Amino acid sequence: MNIKQLYDERFVLKYFKQRLLPLYPDFKAIKKISVNGIKNNIWQTSYHVVVEYDAYFVDLKNKTKMLPIFCSAHSHEPRRNIYAALCFLWSKGFARGNLTIPHPLFYSQRFRGVFYRGLSGQNLFHYIQTKNIDEIKRLVRLTARWFVKLHRLPTAGAKNFNKKNSLIATTIPGAKNWLQKIKDQYPSAYDSVYKIFTLLNRQEKAYLAASAKRCLIHGDAHPENVIRISKNKIGLIDFTDMCLGDFARDLGAFTQQLEYMAGKFIAEQDTVADLKKIFLDEYLTAAKIKSDQNLENRIAAYYYWTALRTAVYHFVSQHREPARAEILIAKLKRELKIN
Repeated sequence: MNIKQLYDERFVLKYFKQRLLPLYPDFKAIKKISVNGIKNNIWQTSYHVVVEYDAYFVDLKNKTKMLPIFCSAHSHEPRRNIYAALCFLWSKGFARGNLTIPHPLFYSQRFRGVFYRGLSGQNLFHYIQTKNIDEIKRLVRLTARWFVKLHRLPTAGAKNFNKKNSLIATTIPGAKNWLQKIKDQYPSAYDSVYKIFTLLNRQEKAYLAASAKRCLIHGDAHPENVIRISKNKIGLIDFTDMCLGDFARDLGAFTQQLEYMAGKFIAEQDTVADLKKIFLDEYLTAAKIKSDQNLENRIAAYYYWTALRTAVYHFVSQHREPARAEILIAKLKRELKIN
């Protein structure tokens, strides 16, 4: 594998001069590169990496400007779809205004990775960790408006950028895959996990069968993917899971992850519940829609699916934490009234 070249400053500098510099005609040179590995999973025959580069460009007046460039690469999962999704959004003017996205640059088949100009700022999870409640509320409201902007976008000309992610049963790595792993490795948990998944999968099929409407959804809505650029400007990152689906999925996912992450640092449960309410109220107001039982049920189904997805991650990921998974499964069983 040649993936380690992405961590070699000399190689990346030469590579960027060939691939990146021509995309920026206002600059005449790239002076230097610094490398910061964010996700560095490199195994014997596979890899999953996210690398950040501080790229120092020289303009036509010999002034230096640093641009944050990122690469997301995976040996066995698609990344070309991220580039296609960002290009589609960029072509529709989605980046304009105070609710924005990264700038897609190019896709590399050589590394099976997408390169893009990133967003500068701290993520929402940072403010959750520091318990900055006023800032969290501001960012939660902006996040709600960002999702309205995405969900309103006409889908004409948009392909399903990650078709497998459109259904909870086929979301990578696929229910058949992770159910078998749990059955083999955590047999005592399998029955509960299977019952929860079966219920939620059945509910999703019913909701989708009842309406042909599909929106572009982010697919991985959580606080770490929300970047505060300035006081009234945010962007979302990580479009790996963007697809056509029910907009309620982003709402359910974000409220669950907001609750899950905030609950670790904010002891007052009333405050956490208020943050979820602020998000949903802001979304409904900005979208100019009224909630009803059908929408509430769909949001709840995807809320529970996201909790299950988190539990599955703790069961089968490289860094397994089955105790944390079992806490989530117990909570799901109580709230879904599953024996």
